[in-house]
Amino acid sequence: MPSKRNPILITLAAICIIVASMKAAAPILNPLFLSIFIAVICLPSLAWLADKGIPSTFAIMLVVAALFITMGTLGVYIVSSVDEFSRQLPAYQHNLKLQTTSMLQWLDKHGIEKTVDIDSFKEFNASKVMKFIGGLISGLGTVFADMFLIQLTVIFILFESYSFPKKIQTAFGNSRLNHHSHEIVVRINQYLAIKAITSLVTGLLITLWLSLIGVDFPVLWGVIAFMLNFVPTIGSIIAAIPTVLLSLVQLGVDSSLLVALGYFLVNMIVGNIWEPRIMGQGLGLSTLVVFLSLTFWGWVFGSIGMLLSVPFTMIAKIVFEKNPDTHWIAILLGSGDDLPKIDNAVK
Repeated sequence: MPSKRNPILITLAAICIIVASMKAAAPILNPLFLSIFIAVICLPSLAWLADKGIPSTFAIMLVVAALFITMGTLGVYIVSSVDEFSRQLPAYQHNLKLQTTSMLQWLDKHGIEKTVDIDSFKEFNASKVMKFIGGLISGLGTVFADMFLIQLTVIFILFESYSFPKKIQTAFGNSRLNHHSHEIVVRINQYLAIKAITSLVTGLLITLWLSLIGVDFPVLWGVIAFMLNFVPTIGSIIAAIPTVLLSLVQLGVDSSLLVALGYFLVNMIVGNIWEPRIMGQGLGLSTLVVFLSLTFWGWVFGSIGMLLSVPFTMIAKIVFEKNPDTHWIAILLGSGDDLPKIDNAVK
């Protein structure tokens, strides 16, 4: 009996050591993982340029130039938004405190203090709410501050993407691993390309909606909506919370309700209607798996881990599906809507 338990204990100890090492190495691994994520998103564009007969080096230069211009522009805007938000933070805190006082007076006027604990509202610290939003923006600004290193790594990954399939074919020949690796890469590219397009549409619609309402920093909140749209269900809620709070402080209750309505409609149409139709079955994750991966990888890698947790979990699911020995893991990771197709595949 002890001989059977020892391998399990050794495996658990090894996992704990690996996770602790990854958490300690987060400052190094975060830019690397983000570079891999961006490079994989760029691969479909690179393949499209290659199909047009454009040489590989020139195609990579075009993709990197477009990426550099886009990320550089967003980086400058976000860093300036962090500074602007820091300057306006005292005014936001003052407005939030005034609105909290008005709400308490309204509750007292209508006699609601008898059923609601007014003391809990009086102890409400407005600065904590606005500092939460400021911390979110500052974290995003830190990511863009490392953008030069990230883009440099992306360039090397894109150059390597041309020779890597040949390395696999030379190393393993016409084996099942070579065939499955090609299918896995194609399916991962399909998933991330569709997710990137739907996230981009979500970010643009949110930016347009917030601009019409008059909320401060609409492009910033659109970028956050784009990034968090890679996290199903939970991501849209996380993206909406700071924007609704800011609109409440800046413009009042009516505008905050319009902001919440905009987020709800955009995520309902794009996330629940359009995206499932073009994504297809077999590319869903269990809501519990999404929440656990978001929590765990967020604890290990911080905000970058939260952003990349679901895409990397989906990539792991795609890999597990192609291996009969790990197919059961893909079933557990998937959503209930995928079960009929998975059952047919097993049969």
